[in-house]
Amino acid sequence: MKLIRGGLTAGVLVLTTVACSAGGGGASGDAAARIAPSPKPTVSAARIAIEPASGASDVKPSGALKVSVASGKLSKVTVTDQAGKAVAGAISADGASWVPSANLSVASQYKVTAQAIDADGVATQADSTFGTLTPEKDAGPYDNIDNDGKYGVAMIVSLNFRKPVKDRAAVEKGISFETSDNTVVKGHWFGDQRVDFRPEKFWKSGTKVTVHYRLKSVEVSPDVYGGVDSDQTFTIGRDQRTTVDARKDTMTVVRDGETVDTVPITAGKPGFDSWNGTMVISEKAERTRMSSQGVSGVSAAESYDLSDVPHAMRLTDSGTYVHGNSWAIGAMGSYNASHGCIGVADARYGSDGSNAGKYFNSALVGDPVTVVNSKGAEVAPDNGLSGWNTDWQNW
Repeated sequence: MKLIRGGLTAGVLVLTTVACSAGGGGASGDAAARIAPSPKPTVSAARIAIEPASGASDVKPSGALKVSVASGKLSKVTVTDQAGKAVAGAISADGASWVPSANLSVASQYKVTAQAIDADGVATQADSTFGTLTPEKDAGPYDNIDNDGKYGVAMIVSLNFRKPVKDRAAVEKGISFETSDNTVVKGHWFGDQRVDFRPEKFWKSGTKVTVHYRLKSVEVSPDVYGGVDSDQTFTIGRDQRTTVDARKDTMTVVRDGETVDTVPITAGKPGFDSWNGTMVISEKAERTRMSSQGVSGVSAAESYDLSDVPHAMRLTDSGTYVHGNSWAIGAMGSYNASHGCIGVADARYGSDGSNAGKYFNSALVGDPVTVVNSKGAEVAPDNGLSGWNTDWQNW
């Protein structure tokens, strides 16, 4: 009995030992096989493409720079110019591409660094350097604003180009207005070489306005660039508005809401009737030359060439002025005798104490002058700074 118990015990021990040896070894090997990671690729499947190619030159500043990836997603794109300034841009929602959010600058060097990962998380990087073109032609833009100038409440900013503009939208995108009272400003094109800017209503006195021109790197026409990056700041002065009644032959001046003067005038005679509508003083000169040359309908008998007309304030490109007049004093307040201008009593060479002199000294470029009750047509919105005669909806 003892032997049997001993034998059974020994047998159990043997079996147990064998079971532990065989079962334990098999389980450990299977688990190792199940949890061992696959070898990670050392080369990313993502393929980054950068346009333009590295080393490229004479690259256009708009539309040429693109970064894309195949078999992966972009994780970071950095573009800097030669000064280290970063170029803003955004990776697309699907991670497949990146483009800059604004034009690059002309005549500049750029470095691109793009990073991407593939489906396994393996990263890759690509780099490129290139240069943008130096424009051979620009459109020669110029405006009518003096930096830090003070203007009347009807001032219109008029930007002219010496070469035709084909891409108006690109020009408008390159111009912005910053106003101290958040006044909204819109542009209106007159042909392909002029765009005027104004608010819906006259400016408020004291408004500070800064025009930001960012056109140097804008291709306004094929191979023609905007040519200028600058800021122009001006301020709106007191609110002075003038109304000329061509039937009553009077001129009334209202300043900051109060009538400060009403004086007799003479306007355009029959056949030379003054324009109706709102015009804007665009230039002031103590004296200027006025000639009938180029004025249609003037006979030889009534031709004129006056070299020193005093206190001249231009209203239109076609030659309408408010100006001092010493040769038609008798007509003022009684009948219209001019060739379209608004004549105001003055001394021969101008006097600060005359009606014309007082008005001249009170006036600012940008002041509105509205003519009513003339038998003439309404002034065209592109004749001088007469855009106020176009309603806001059509501006």
